[in-house]
Amino acid sequence: MADQPPEHFPLLVPGATTSAEDGVVRSPFDGSTVATFAAADASTIETALQTADRLFRNRDSWLTPAQRIAILRATANLLERDIGPLSLGIANEGGKPLADARAEALRAVDSVRACVDVLRTQHGTEIPMRLNDASMHHLAVTTLEPAGPVVAISAFNHPLNLIIHQVATAIAAGCPVIAKPAERTPVACFRFAKALRDAGLPEGWCQVVVPTDVSLAEKLATDPRVAFLTFIGSAKVGWMLRSKLPPGTRCSLEHGGAAPVIVAEDADVQSVLPNLVKGAFYHAGQVCVSVQRIFVHRTIAVDFALAITERVRALQVGDPVDPATDVGPLIAPREIERVDEWVQEAVDGGAELLCGGTRLSDTTYAPTVLYEPPSTARVSTQEIFGPVVCIYPFDELDEAIARANALPFSFQSAVCTRSLDTALRAYRRLDAVAVMVNQSTTFRVDWMPFGGARSSGLGMGGIPYSMRDMQLEKLLVIRSSEL
Repeated sequence: MADQPPEHFPLLVPGATTSAEDGVVRSPFDGSTVATFAAADASTIETALQTADRLFRNRDSWLTPAQRIAILRATANLLERDIGPLSLGIANEGGKPLADARAEALRAVDSVRACVDVLRTQHGTEIPMRLNDASMHHLAVTTLEPAGPVVAISAFNHPLNLIIHQVATAIAAGCPVIAKPAERTPVACFRFAKALRDAGLPEGWCQVVVPTDVSLAEKLATDPRVAFLTFIGSAKVGWMLRSKLPPGTRCSLEHGGAAPVIVAEDADVQSVLPNLVKGAFYHAGQVCVSVQRIFVHRTIAVDFALAITERVRALQVGDPVDPATDVGPLIAPREIERVDEWVQEAVDGGAELLCGGTRLSDTTYAPTVLYEPPSTARVSTQEIFGPVVCIYPFDELDEAIARANALPFSFQSAVCTRSLDTALRAYRRLDAVAVMVNQSTTFRVDWMPFGGARSSGLGMGGIPYSMRDMQLEKLLVIRSSEL
């Protein structure tokens, strides 16, 4: 039987056309064609913006909360039905090992249902009146309204769940949304948008554009008709886009960091090791809060390093659709070259290479453990975004905290200890938006606040927080002699 041609995804912009050549999605593991899609050109972008603006300006077309709840519930059911194909698609287009891809797909279903939970419980407030002569005979309450058209620019590393956090929240908030997934991993976004439509979402409320011209993505993000930009990606691009937003456009930015973990002398090492290894090498380290810098008390540093190295050596690297694979490919061959260059720089500077440090192929890199790399090396100062973890011995807790705080990032961090006082001291002093105790820096549930500060981002993600960002609180004041 002949092989089936790769799936093709047409434009998901009502009434739009494009002169751009079709885009091709390739497996980051072996370069095979996963899918093709109709790429957006300038006219596609303009049509999408016009549609979103028209829908928002016609208040009679707004979706009621009841309609949004019904659509999101049906969407979650459709996603749950297709967990297998969704998981395989995530593994194929992004290189995430199949078990982790399935976990992402299941999270996505739960995240859509979390949007429904928020819709059923969020509400405005009553503003106190009748407190003085001016406020007598008045009632003041607030309600929540959609802020306006949302543009969601997403990253490659969680191609479904990131889109859920940006797009499902916009639909739940009542906003028309234009999604721009990563060019390398748009398939999950196309499938989610189709699920929304199959669940009853009217055309135009969720449009998907994938321009192959970077300048078109900038035009989309900075158009004055956009009320809210949600961006997940590099700090360089995120801050550039924010600087070009027109007056009134709000935004949230999620970048990355070089997540620190402090392992105190009294830590239960055997208990925390599995989570730290998973946190460092999940999706080959291509995670914005991946465990990167582990500061370990000097009295246990060598034993810790040997124990983590033993676990890392046992990780299986290979084809992401093979159930035995723990660590898959990096998203592009150039990333292999970059990671190897950074590792060799650290070794040349005096770091001890405990394992890894080699290219296994053009697309995979051996999981790597470095012991005491120089503080000025790029593995110590920049986000690795690859399968590398660094271990640094320390003598005093405050020294470790100072070293953890030395970089311009503020995202998620962790401390491993049996002491409540140690945990609370680290919590109070770490420059981080979140501090995990006896857990990996990658820990997340989708309803908790999640986001970075300083160069790591702006605003707060998480289902209820994203929805609230996309809404306006509108005040109603009533004067009546009966009040």
